[in-house]
Amino acid sequence: MRPPRFWAAGADHSVARALGPLGAVYGALTARRMDRPGLRAGCPVLCLGNFTLGGAGKTPAAIAVAALLVELGRCPAFLSRGYGGRLAGPIRVDPNHHGAADVGDEPLLLARHAPTIVSRDRPAGAAQCRALGADVIVMDDGLQNPTLTKDLAWAVVDGGAGIGNGRPFPAGPLRAPLGRQWPHVAGLILVGDGAPGASVAESAERRGLPVHRARLVPDKIELAGRRFLAFAGIGRPEKFFATLRETAAVIVAERPFADHHPYGETELAALVAEADRLGAELVTTEKDAVRLPAAFAARVSVLRVRLVPNDPQALYGQIRQALSDSKAARFP
Repeated sequence: MRPPRFWAAGADHSVARALGPLGAVYGALTARRMDRPGLRAGCPVLCLGNFTLGGAGKTPAAIAVAALLVELGRCPAFLSRGYGGRLAGPIRVDPNHHGAADVGDEPLLLARHAPTIVSRDRPAGAAQCRALGADVIVMDDGLQNPTLTKDLAWAVVDGGAGIGNGRPFPAGPLRAPLGRQWPHVAGLILVGDGAPGASVAESAERRGLPVHRARLVPDKIELAGRRFLAFAGIGRPEKFFATLRETAAVIVAERPFADHHPYGETELAALVAEADRLGAELVTTEKDAVRLPAAFAARVSVLRVRLVPNDPQALYGQIRQALSDSKAARFP
Protein backbone atom coordinates (compact mmCIF):
# COMPACT_ATOMS: atom_id res chain seq x y z
CA MET A 1 0.00 0.00 0.00
CA ARG A 2 1.01 3.63 -0.42
CA PRO A 3 0.77 5.64 2.79
CA PRO A 4 -1.98 8.27 2.68
CA ARG A 5 -0.96 11.89 3.00
CA PHE A 6 -2.68 12.30 6.35
CA TRP A 7 -0.17 9.84 7.86
CA ALA A 8 2.67 12.32 7.34
CA ALA A 9 4.55 13.96 10.20
CA GLY A 10 2.82 17.11 11.41
CA ALA A 11 -0.44 16.31 9.64
CA ASP A 12 -3.67 17.03 11.54
CA HIS A 13 -6.30 15.74 9.17
CA SER A 14 -10.00 15.21 9.74
CA VAL A 15 -9.73 11.66 8.36
CA ALA A 16 -7.02 10.80 10.89
CA ARG A 17 -9.13 12.20 13.71
CA ALA A 18 -12.17 10.27 12.51
CA LEU A 19 -10.16 7.03 12.38
CA GLY A 20 -8.64 7.70 15.80
CA PRO A 21 -10.97 5.39 17.79
CA LEU A 22 -10.32 2.50 15.39
CA GLY A 23 -6.59 3.17 15.62
CA ALA A 24 -6.80 3.13 19.41
CA VAL A 25 -8.35 -0.35 19.33
CA TYR A 26 -5.86 -1.69 16.77
CA GLY A 27 -2.92 -0.20 18.64
CA ALA A 28 -4.04 -1.58 21.99
CA LEU A 29 -4.45 -5.08 20.59
CA THR A 30 -1.01 -4.97 18.95
CA ALA A 31 0.60 -3.64 22.14
CA ARG A 32 -1.03 -6.37 24.22
CA ARG A 33 0.25 -8.96 21.78
CA MET A 34 3.78 -7.55 21.96
CA ASP A 35 3.76 -8.03 25.73
CA ARG A 36 3.32 -11.81 25.49
CA PRO A 37 6.37 -13.93 26.39
CA GLY A 38 8.16 -15.73 23.57
CA LEU A 39 10.16 -18.92 23.15
CA ARG A 40 13.96 -19.04 23.32
CA ALA A 41 15.71 -19.86 20.04
CA GLY A 42 18.71 -21.61 21.59
CA CYS A 43 21.02 -18.89 20.27
CA PRO A 44 20.99 -15.07 20.37
CA VAL A 45 18.28 -13.36 18.33
CA LEU A 46 18.84 -9.82 17.04
CA CYS A 47 15.76 -8.10 15.62
CA LEU A 48 15.52 -5.09 13.34
CA GLY A 49 11.95 -3.84 13.21
CA ASN A 50 9.75 -0.81 12.69
CA PHE A 51 7.53 1.20 14.97
CA THR A 52 5.47 1.90 11.86
CA LEU A 53 4.04 0.20 8.80
CA GLY A 54 6.14 0.58 5.69
CA GLY A 55 9.85 0.59 4.99
CA ALA A 56 12.53 2.46 6.90
CA GLY A 57 15.70 0.66 5.85
CA LYS A 58 15.36 -2.57 7.84
CA THR A 59 16.82 -4.82 5.16
CA PRO A 60 20.03 -2.79 4.58
CA ALA A 61 20.33 -2.50 8.38
CA ALA A 62 19.96 -6.27 8.80
CA ILE A 63 22.63 -6.87 6.15
CA ALA A 64 24.97 -4.40 7.89
CA VAL A 65 24.43 -6.09 11.28
CA ALA A 66 25.10 -9.53 9.77
CA ALA A 67 28.38 -8.21 8.32
CA LEU A 68 29.40 -6.96 11.76
CA LEU A 69 28.58 -10.38 13.23
CA VAL A 70 30.79 -12.09 10.64
CA GLU A 71 33.62 -9.73 11.59
CA LEU A 72 33.07 -10.87 15.19
CA GLY A 73 33.56 -14.48 14.09
CA ARG A 74 29.89 -15.44 14.30
CA CYS A 75 27.75 -17.40 11.82
CA PRO A 76 24.53 -15.43 11.33
CA ALA A 77 21.40 -16.50 9.49
CA PHE A 78 18.49 -14.28 8.52
CA LEU A 79 14.92 -15.06 9.58
CA SER A 80 12.06 -13.39 7.73
CA ARG A 81 8.32 -13.78 7.50
CA GLY A 82 8.63 -13.48 3.72
CA TYR A 83 6.05 -10.73 3.27
CA GLY A 84 4.41 -10.95 -0.15
CA GLY A 85 5.50 -14.54 -0.77
CA ARG A 86 3.19 -17.55 -1.03
CA LEU A 87 5.41 -20.03 0.87
CA ALA A 88 4.68 -20.30 4.60
CA GLY A 89 7.94 -22.15 5.34
CA PRO A 90 10.11 -22.82 7.11
CA ILE A 91 12.15 -22.95 3.94
CA ARG A 92 15.65 -21.85 3.00
CA VAL A 93 15.67 -19.17 0.32
CA ASP A 94 17.45 -20.11 -2.89
CA PRO A 95 17.71 -17.09 -5.25
CA ASN A 96 18.40 -19.48 -8.14
CA HIS A 97 15.13 -21.29 -7.54
CA HIS A 98 12.77 -18.92 -5.72
CA GLY A 99 11.21 -15.70 -6.93
CA ALA A 100 9.62 -12.80 -5.08
CA ALA A 101 6.20 -14.42 -5.52
CA ASP A 102 7.50 -17.44 -3.58
CA VAL A 103 9.37 -15.88 -0.66
CA GLY A 104 8.98 -12.10 -0.95
CA ASP A 105 11.47 -9.59 -2.27
CA GLU A 106 13.47 -8.80 0.88
CA PRO A 107 14.52 -12.43 1.60
CA LEU A 108 15.98 -12.65 -1.92
CA LEU A 109 18.25 -9.71 -1.07
CA LEU A 110 19.16 -11.13 2.34
CA ALA A 111 20.06 -14.52 0.84
CA ARG A 112 22.87 -12.90 -1.14
CA HIS A 113 24.65 -12.20 2.15
CA ALA A 114 23.89 -15.09 4.54
CA PRO A 115 21.66 -18.18 4.81
CA THR A 116 18.05 -17.00 4.92
CA ILE A 117 14.98 -18.78 6.23
CA VAL A 118 11.43 -17.70 5.47
CA SER A 119 8.89 -18.82 8.04
CA ARG A 120 5.59 -17.41 9.21
CA ASP A 121 6.09 -19.54 12.33
CA ARG A 122 9.10 -17.72 13.79
CA PRO A 123 10.15 -20.40 16.36
CA ALA A 124 10.05 -23.07 13.63
CA GLY A 125 12.11 -20.77 11.43
CA ALA A 126 14.61 -20.23 14.23
CA ALA A 127 15.02 -24.00 14.60
CA GLN A 128 15.75 -24.22 10.89
CA CYS A 129 18.38 -21.47 11.22
CA ARG A 130 20.05 -23.46 13.99
CA ALA A 131 19.95 -26.60 11.83
CA LEU A 132 21.90 -24.70 9.17
CA GLY A 133 24.64 -24.00 11.72
CA ALA A 134 23.73 -20.44 12.66
CA ASP A 135 24.90 -19.26 16.06
CA VAL A 136 23.09 -15.90 15.80
CA ILE A 137 19.71 -15.17 14.19
CA VAL A 138 19.07 -11.79 12.59
CA MET A 139 15.36 -11.06 12.22
CA ASP A 140 14.35 -8.70 9.43
CA ASP A 141 11.13 -7.30 10.89
CA GLY A 142 9.13 -9.06 13.61
CA LEU A 143 9.34 -6.45 16.37
CA GLN A 144 5.61 -6.81 17.02
CA ASN A 145 5.69 -10.61 16.78
CA PRO A 146 6.07 -12.02 20.32
CA THR A 147 6.52 -15.72 19.52
CA LEU A 148 10.34 -15.57 19.64
CA THR A 149 12.31 -13.94 22.45
CA LYS A 150 14.70 -11.26 21.19
CA ASP A 151 18.05 -10.76 22.89
CA LEU A 152 18.44 -7.37 21.22
CA ALA A 153 15.86 -5.41 19.24
CA TRP A 154 16.34 -2.13 17.41
CA ALA A 155 13.69 0.07 15.86
CA VAL A 156 14.83 1.28 12.46
CA VAL A 157 13.52 4.78 11.79
CA ASP A 158 13.60 6.75 8.54
CA GLY A 159 14.91 10.22 9.35
CA GLY A 160 12.66 11.84 6.79
CA ALA A 161 9.46 10.15 7.95
CA GLY A 162 9.89 9.45 11.65
CA ILE A 163 6.66 8.03 13.07
CA GLY A 164 4.44 10.11 10.81
CA ASN A 165 1.49 11.73 12.57
CA GLY A 166 2.07 9.58 15.66
CA ARG A 167 -1.25 7.73 15.45
CA PRO A 168 -1.79 3.95 15.27
CA PHE A 169 -3.10 2.36 12.08
CA PRO A 170 -5.41 3.15 10.28
CA ALA A 171 -5.37 6.71 11.61
CA GLY A 172 -1.59 6.78 11.15
CA PRO A 173 1.39 4.54 10.45
CA LEU A 174 2.18 3.32 13.99
CA ARG A 175 1.67 -0.39 14.62
CA ALA A 176 1.02 0.33 18.31
CA PRO A 177 1.22 3.47 20.47
CA LEU A 178 4.84 4.58 20.65
CA GLY A 179 4.86 4.56 24.44
CA ARG A 180 3.88 0.89 24.45
CA GLN A 181 6.62 -0.03 21.96
CA TRP A 182 9.60 1.64 23.65
CA PRO A 183 9.96 -1.10 26.32
CA HIS A 184 10.51 -3.67 23.55
CA VAL A 185 13.55 -2.01 21.95
CA ALA A 186 17.10 -1.54 23.20
CA GLY A 187 18.05 1.17 20.75
CA LEU A 188 17.30 3.06 17.58
CA ILE A 189 18.92 2.92 14.15
CA LEU A 190 18.17 6.28 12.54
CA VAL A 191 18.60 6.20 8.76
CA GLY A 192 19.21 9.57 7.16
CA ASP A 193 18.42 13.09 8.31
CA GLY A 194 15.22 14.96 8.92
CA ALA A 195 13.23 16.65 11.66
CA PRO A 196 10.69 13.79 12.00
CA GLY A 197 13.43 11.24 12.72
CA ALA A 198 15.33 13.65 14.97
CA SER A 199 12.25 13.96 17.16
CA VAL A 200 12.08 10.18 17.63
CA ALA A 201 15.82 10.09 18.37
CA GLU A 202 15.39 12.70 21.09
CA SER A 203 12.66 10.57 22.67
CA ALA A 204 14.98 7.54 22.63
CA GLU A 205 17.85 9.48 24.20
CA ARG A 206 15.58 10.79 26.97
CA ARG A 207 14.90 7.13 27.79
CA GLY A 208 18.60 6.37 27.91
CA LEU A 209 18.51 4.33 24.69
CA PRO A 210 21.42 4.48 22.24
CA VAL A 211 20.75 6.06 18.86
CA HIS A 212 22.87 4.68 16.02
CA ARG A 213 22.80 7.21 13.21
CA ALA A 214 23.44 5.80 9.75
CA ARG A 215 23.12 6.65 6.08
CA LEU A 216 22.40 4.79 2.88
CA VAL A 217 25.38 4.99 0.53
CA PRO A 218 24.92 4.13 -3.15
CA ASP A 219 27.31 1.76 -4.88
CA LYS A 220 30.01 3.39 -6.95
CA ILE A 221 28.47 3.03 -10.37
CA GLU A 222 28.82 5.78 -12.93
CA LEU A 223 25.43 7.47 -13.30
CA ALA A 224 26.47 11.12 -13.50
CA GLY A 225 25.01 12.88 -16.52
CA ARG A 226 22.93 9.92 -17.68
CA ARG A 227 19.21 10.49 -18.25
CA PHE A 228 16.88 8.24 -16.29
CA LEU A 229 13.25 7.46 -15.78
CA ALA A 230 13.32 6.33 -12.16
CA PHE A 231 10.69 4.04 -10.67
CA ALA A 232 10.38 2.39 -7.27
CA GLY A 233 7.87 0.41 -5.24
CA ILE A 234 9.30 0.76 -1.73
CA GLY A 235 8.10 2.33 1.51
CA ARG A 236 9.27 5.82 0.52
CA PRO A 237 10.08 6.03 -3.21
CA GLU A 238 11.08 9.67 -2.79
CA LYS A 239 14.03 8.52 -0.66
CA PHE A 240 15.29 6.47 -3.61
CA PHE A 241 14.84 9.40 -5.98
CA ALA A 242 16.82 11.65 -3.61
CA THR A 243 19.65 9.09 -3.34
CA LEU A 244 19.73 8.83 -7.11
CA ARG A 245 20.12 12.60 -7.43
CA GLU A 246 23.17 12.41 -5.16
CA THR A 247 24.93 10.44 -7.90
CA ALA A 248 24.44 13.44 -10.26
CA ALA A 249 22.15 11.38 -12.48
CA VAL A 250 19.63 13.36 -14.53
CA ILE A 251 16.12 12.26 -13.55
CA VAL A 252 13.67 13.17 -16.30
CA ALA A 253 10.69 11.39 -14.71
CA GLU A 254 9.80 9.72 -11.40
CA ARG A 255 7.24 6.93 -11.12
CA PRO A 256 6.44 5.86 -7.53
CA PHE A 257 4.57 2.64 -6.74
CA ALA A 258 3.32 1.04 -3.54
CA ASP A 259 5.72 -0.93 -1.35
CA HIS A 260 6.23 -4.52 -2.65
CA HIS A 261 4.28 -3.60 -5.80
CA PRO A 262 3.86 -6.59 -8.17
CA TYR A 263 4.70 -5.19 -11.58
CA GLY A 264 2.40 -6.24 -14.42
CA GLU A 265 3.45 -6.73 -18.03
CA THR A 266 1.29 -3.83 -19.23
CA GLU A 267 2.72 -1.24 -16.86
CA LEU A 268 6.26 -2.47 -17.49
CA ALA A 269 5.75 -2.07 -21.22
CA ALA A 270 4.43 1.43 -20.56
CA LEU A 271 7.56 2.30 -18.57
CA VAL A 272 9.77 1.09 -21.43
CA ALA A 273 7.77 3.10 -23.97
CA GLU A 274 7.89 6.25 -21.83
CA ALA A 275 11.64 5.93 -21.28
CA ASP A 276 12.21 5.50 -25.01
CA ARG A 277 10.05 8.54 -25.75
CA LEU A 278 12.06 10.63 -23.25
CA GLY A 279 15.40 9.36 -24.51
CA ALA A 280 16.12 7.97 -21.05
CA GLU A 281 17.22 4.76 -19.37
CA LEU A 282 15.24 2.99 -16.68
CA VAL A 283 16.59 2.73 -13.13
CA THR A 284 15.16 1.23 -9.97
CA THR A 285 16.09 -0.17 -6.55
CA GLU A 286 17.65 -3.54 -5.84
CA LYS A 287 14.48 -4.54 -4.00
CA ASP A 288 12.34 -3.70 -7.04
CA ALA A 289 14.73 -5.45 -9.40
CA VAL A 290 14.10 -8.87 -7.87
CA ARG A 291 10.39 -8.49 -8.69
CA LEU A 292 10.98 -7.86 -12.38
CA PRO A 293 10.70 -10.51 -15.11
CA ALA A 294 14.12 -11.46 -16.45
CA ALA A 295 13.38 -10.14 -19.95
CA PHE A 296 12.45 -6.73 -18.58
CA ALA A 297 15.23 -6.61 -15.98
CA ALA A 298 17.79 -6.49 -18.78
CA ARG A 299 16.46 -3.01 -19.68
CA VAL A 300 16.88 -1.61 -16.15
CA SER A 301 19.85 -0.23 -14.26
CA VAL A 302 19.88 -1.00 -10.54
CA LEU A 303 21.07 1.41 -7.87
CA ARG A 304 22.33 -0.67 -4.96
CA VAL A 305 22.80 0.93 -1.56
CA ARG A 306 24.39 -0.14 1.70
CA LEU A 307 23.81 1.11 5.21
CA VAL A 308 26.86 2.75 6.78
CA PRO A 309 26.71 3.57 10.53
CA ASN A 310 28.22 6.89 11.54
CA ASP A 311 29.83 5.16 14.54
CA PRO A 312 30.30 1.44 13.79
CA GLN A 313 32.08 0.88 17.09
CA ALA A 314 28.99 1.91 19.06
CA LEU A 315 26.94 -0.64 17.14
CA TYR A 316 29.67 -3.23 17.65
CA GLY A 317 29.61 -2.54 21.36
CA GLN A 318 25.88 -3.05 21.74
CA ILE A 319 26.02 -6.28 19.73
CA ARG A 320 28.94 -7.64 21.79
CA GLN A 321 27.11 -6.83 25.02
CA ALA A 322 23.92 -8.55 23.83
CA LEU A 323 25.86 -11.67 22.82
CA SER A 324 27.63 -11.70 26.17
CA ASP A 325 24.39 -11.23 28.11
CA SER A 326 22.71 -13.99 26.11
CA LYS A 327 25.51 -16.43 26.89
CA ALA A 328 25.41 -15.53 30.59
CA ALA A 329 21.65 -16.07 30.67
CA ARG A 330 21.99 -19.55 29.17
CA PHE A 331 25.00 -20.58 31.25
CA PRO A 332 24.64 -19.04 34.73
